[in-house]
Amino acid sequence: MHPVQIVDLFAGPGGLDVAAEKLGVATSGVEWDPSACTTRRAAGLTTYEGDVRRFGPADFPDADVLAGGPPCQTFTVAGNGAGRRALDDVLTFVERMVAREDREAIARDLSKMEDMRTGLVLEPLRWVLEAIDDHDRPYNAIVLEQVPAVLPVWEAYAEALRPEGYAVDYGLLHTEAYGVPQTRKRAVLIARKEKDRESVKLPSPTHRTYRKGVSRDSGDTDLLPWRAMDDVLDRKSPFLVISNYGTGGDPKARGRRHSSEPSATVTGKISRNRVVSPDGAELERFSFSEAGRLQTFPTDYPWSGRDVGQQIGNAVPPRLAMHVLSAAFDWAPPSESMLKTLETWKSEEAPAGDIGEETGTTVLEYV
Repeated sequence: MHPVQIVDLFAGPGGLDVAAEKLGVATSGVEWDPSACTTRRAAGLTTYEGDVRRFGPADFPDADVLAGGPPCQTFTVAGNGAGRRALDDVLTFVERMVAREDREAIARDLSKMEDMRTGLVLEPLRWVLEAIDDHDRPYNAIVLEQVPAVLPVWEAYAEALRPEGYAVDYGLLHTEAYGVPQTRKRAVLIARKEKDRESVKLPSPTHRTYRKGVSRDSGDTDLLPWRAMDDVLDRKSPFLVISNYGTGGDPKARGRRHSSEPSATVTGKISRNRVVSPDGAELERFSFSEAGRLQTFPTDYPWSGRDVGQQIGNAVPPRLAMHVLSAAFDWAPPSESMLKTLETWKSEEAPAGDIGEETGTTVLEYV
């Protein structure tokens, strides 16, 4: 397929959009965090600042691909658990939406959920069904990603999309298996308008997965070795990263990674991670550019606004996104030369059609 434009919901600072633009596909991102929007505009990405629930397919008539990474705090281990307790409710809402129950009744019931962010995971499905029912213009492809805890929701999405004429695949992807110098798991769904249900497949790994204590040269010889922090950072000597988080339930047992290994999952608190020399001397902590590179953002990506660490930690790694988008479009995996284009970014002025902050929206923190 030859996509015209992607509309990216909960677009963040631009991880998927960076990958798409490098692939030559235009994007428009909807995001309500002002700081993430500031970064997007500094990067020249088309940005609509506001609540996804106040937009719909009619606002993006040229978009033939829907992408999104809905909020995850209520679904993740680091959240308050409301999403896990509400999972059965969310799955029931999927059934109700697919059955075309009254939209206003569904919206009223969603507003009663313990944490209103939990229901935002249903927004991509609302967009899909509105594109079909109200506009007779279904999206040609759909790309969704989130934390592993959301996988049961993607399974329900798959069951909902197949009767609508989509071939679907979903599962857990390890970022280091696609050349990202970081261990991170993501629940990913891709769908494409196809008659053959088996025609859509998640991207195949290109690199070995990381196992602590196992050499990067061990494992499947058909795959490349995983990439380490020192493959992408310009520090002149080896270092250790000491995590801000404890391991195994012990807050004093801080995780450690050597620069010859992939980074642990980059979170919004990456600036709190200590960086030390092998002999224990304190070194300069990661800059925004370095943290971004661990997520495979371009070295010169114009991080802007407040809480940049959170923006970086929330983002989709562009290198992973490039693989996922290529699979969703039924393209060959990105070449090494294409992947190398992610190393640099030329910042531009935001397009003239860029929409500023929407008024009247409720401000909530989400990932």
